Amino acid sequence: MTIEFIWQLPAGGDGRYAAPGITRRGERAAGAPSPLQAGVSDPRGARPPFNYFDYLHQIARAADLSGFDGIQIRHDTQGDESWIVAGFLARSTRHVKLIAEFDAAWGSAVYAAKNAVSFQRFTGGRFAWQIGHGGDATVRRRQGDAAPDADILPRIDEFITVARGVQNTAPFSFKGKFFKVQDGGFKGPLANHPVNSIYLTGDSPEALALSARQADVHVFDAAPLADLQPVIDSLQAQARQLGHDVAAGLRIDVLARETFEEALRDARRYRSGAGLPDDTPFDAGAAAFWPGFAQAQTGAHGALVGSYGQVAAALEAYAQAGVSSFVLAAIPHFEEAYRVGEHVLPLVRAALNTQRQAA
Repeated sequence: MTIEFIWQLPAGGDGRYAAPGITRRGERAAGAPSPLQAGVSDPRGARPPFNYFDYLHQIARAADLSGFDGIQIRHDTQGDESWIVAGFLARSTRHVKLIAEFDAAWGSAVYAAKNAVSFQRFTGGRFAWQIGHGGDATVRRRQGDAAPDADILPRIDEFITVARGVQNTAPFSFKGKFFKVQDGGFKGPLANHPVNSIYLTGDSPEALALSARQADVHVFDAAPLADLQPVIDSLQAQARQLGHDVAAGLRIDVLARETFEEALRDARRYRSGAGLPDDTPFDAGAAAFWPGFAQAQTGAHGALVGSYGQVAAALEAYAQAGVSSFVLAAIPHFEEAYRVGEHVLPLVRAALNTQRQAA
């Protein structure tokens, strides 16, 4: 089983060490205070000649250089468009997969597929989709999407069917509730390219059933291994019955330091700065799973807190349970990409390689 490690980009802003408030590093609005100390002028002026894209570029390069296999670009209704960010970062990275998250309400499935093929062509096959559900009905209506809740997953199902169909087949025809194509399909330079991988999410029976049919990777929310194992087994068994293989992914934050005590100290300092309770179980013998640790900022439902070795051992245990795609993050994303890539990932890969050789 091939294991991939994905680093998530902060869509709407990032924090700093011991300063959990969200800021758009590298950019500030007109009239916003300088990031320098009070009384110290900023030689770059009131509006520095760079912006948040430059900071995202730094994170992507850090992930690329420190050994990650991909970067995931979150969908943020108030942030920059994930597809545009992916295009911006494609030319400055060499190895990482670019996973753009978006909603199926994004527009025409055929147009999305055409864009995906173009991305595949100029990135050498490094583009992937993560298709989200768009939030609750109130959030969707703000984005001009009036579809009822019951239509969201069926629409994603049709979206994927049409997008793959026009990339794989010409002529291609389809008639569904949401999409209709008559004698379509790509020809010429858009034909015969690898179809981009598709990542899906969700914990409802309907979402898992959709992934069993359509997903290349189903990304589970962070949860203790004992709770996640039966769900992974059930999903993959359901997929096998349909003649389909689906990989299990995990979206989880990590806070790794030289020692457990140092990690716990920094975790408590972050929580205190964010006005959140110190409610984690203390166990210096293993990485602590901290539910909802930085969920308001990163979206992850939990984090692993511990030493480099402890966090690596916890990720290894998830891998042994069937997780093959890890979507990781930590605050601040730039500095922590180097830390996790250089100190944690090599330990996980070495342990898994040793186990494969012994098998």
